[in-house]
This record gives sequence, structure tokens and C-alpha cells, in this order.
Amino acid sequence: MFIYIVRHAWAGNFGDPEWPDDTRRPLTDVGRSRFASVVRRLAKRGFAPRAIATSPMVRCRQTAEIIVVESPGDPTVTQLDALLPGSDLAALLRWTTEQNGDDVCWIGHAPDVADLTVALVGEQSAEIQFPPGACAAANMGAARSAGDGHLNWLATAETLGV
Repeated sequence: MFIYIVRHAWAGNFGDPEWPDDTRRPLTDVGRSRFASVVRRLAKRGFAPRAIATSPMVRCRQTAEIIVVESPGDPTVTQLDALLPGSDLAALLRWTTEQNGDDVCWIGHAPDVADLTVALVGEQSAEIQFPPGACAAANMGAARSAGDGHLNWLATAETLGV
């Protein structure tokens, strides 16, 4: 079983007066298009989550919608407060266990996505950089607990040539 960890795609700038409520800040048009290309390339390499958990913030929900459209398998999407800034790893692992061993995707915010990835693979001293639209794949095998995973890959738009 894989847990894919995704930082939301490229959004408008934090603090933009057009979006005084940061929870409503959307993806940019370029961000949507670029992330769709990222997902298409990842899908060719086996990226196919069956279930997606996303932060309720608009930019994360929009990122999830792109994954649904561009990846195979018609994944389901669930909004989880556990993916809001300050993510709750225990709640995410409980949700993941409820998915019956299917590959899942968590969509959240920086720096939490890096911290979640580090917690899954048990390398507490590791520092992982997650630019917008980046995706990591943690192979959890049969385990679904922190520290038991193995980082298979981390892909960014740049590494995929997008």
C-alpha cells in the first residue's frame, strides 16, 4: 500500500488582498494546468490512489479535483480537518486504515507535508523540501503506522520536466 503525500498546487500569493480569507485562496490558472501535467506524468508511472484525503482549504480541494480527473481509477475525495495547517498524523493514519489497504493520497500544506512524510518513514532528522505540486510516495507495505514506511520517490514539476 502506498500513501502519496501531495502539497497543493500553485496558488495565489499568501496575503493577497483579493483573498483576505486564506482558506478561500484558489489555484492559479497556470497552477491548475501545470499540476494536471504533473499528475498525467505520475499516472503513467503508476500513480493511482483509490481514495484522497484533502485539507478543506480551496487550493487543496482544487488540487484533489485535478487528481480525480487526471489519474486512473476514479478516486473518492474526503475533506479532513486533520490536513489543515498543523496536521494530525494519528487522525490521518486512522482514516487511511479505514481505506482497507487501498493506495491513498493526502493533500495538505507546507511545512506539514514534509513533516508527515518524515514521520511515515521514521527519519526524524531528515529535511524534505516540498515545492507546490510536489508528490511523495511512501510504501507502507502492510503496515499503517508512523515510522514503518519507505520513501520510494519524491517528484516535483521540475524533476518531471513540467
